[in-house]
Amino acid sequence: MPEIQLGAHTVKSHGVKVARLHMHDWLILLLLVVIVIILNVIEPFHRFVGEGMMDDLRYPLKSNTVPFWAVPIIAIILPFAIFLVYYFYRRDVYDLHHAILGILFSVLITGVITDAIKDAVGRPRPDFFWRCFPNGTGIYDPVTKDVMCFGDKHVIKEGHKSFPSGHTSWSFAGLGFLAWYLSGKIRVFDRRGHVAKLCIVFLPLLFAALVGISRVDDYWHHWQDVFAGGLLGLTVSSFCYLQFFPPPYHKDGWGPHAYFQMLAESRSVTQSSSAIANHLTVQPSEMGTFYAQPVYDGESADHNSRDTSPILDSLELGRRI
Repeated sequence: MPEIQLGAHTVKSHGVKVARLHMHDWLILLLLVVIVIILNVIEPFHRFVGEGMMDDLRYPLKSNTVPFWAVPIIAIILPFAIFLVYYFYRRDVYDLHHAILGILFSVLITGVITDAIKDAVGRPRPDFFWRCFPNGTGIYDPVTKDVMCFGDKHVIKEGHKSFPSGHTSWSFAGLGFLAWYLSGKIRVFDRRGHVAKLCIVFLPLLFAALVGISRVDDYWHHWQDVFAGGLLGLTVSSFCYLQFFPPPYHKDGWGPHAYFQMLAESRSVTQSSSAIANHLTVQPSEMGTFYAQPVYDGESADHNSRDTSPILDSLELGRRI
């Protein structure tokens, strides 16, 4: 059987089939979205912030260089566009489906872990003083010396979500997955010494790093927050990519596991069908020609009986067989 070409598997011909096989994965994605929403609604832990701790938390309150709405565009929409370009080039719905599923798992799992840690740790941001005291006058508890914030509640709530950086973790989750994806498609580890391929792979990681640096420059995060967020996003994206695709240095690193599994199953079914067809083919049997002589008298009868006994024995043996 000739190898099935990638062009034979499009969204129109196999899209519904592939999506149904992973219906439970899409349901889990919806559950992750709900969890992320809940984690952003609940109140984070309000860590003790004494008057003497405010020296490192007096950085100015600035707007975001990379706004919140831009993060999904950078981490999800941009990789989606590259996945679609590759799909229109190769017409492989298995690759498109698993790339989309993989990057969504990457960013959503990262989002759940990031927001859960944010709420649990409650580390104040570098600009916490101005979030807590918008007029610049600090008010502290006379006994414990803990802050007594009077600013906007939503702004104060966000001020307790410094560790780790969500912008950075989401960016590294999406763009880190894209870096893995590109490394497999261009076969960066083919041992031919094309170092220029590494530049293509490192480009998404550079954009993710710049997003993280902007968080420190805007005084929304400490450097430790950005470092932890980048490490978290890159780790999750690596696990998610390898769940759906072979490692880039593998000989089949250019395609998803599901595609090669489909090919193996197709060959197995074809071989089984051929074996059954060969087994059911009936070969013509070879028949012998027997002649009987007439019996006219007793002598001839005895003689013919002796002569034909081997023939009868052969016929009897044939019936038994």
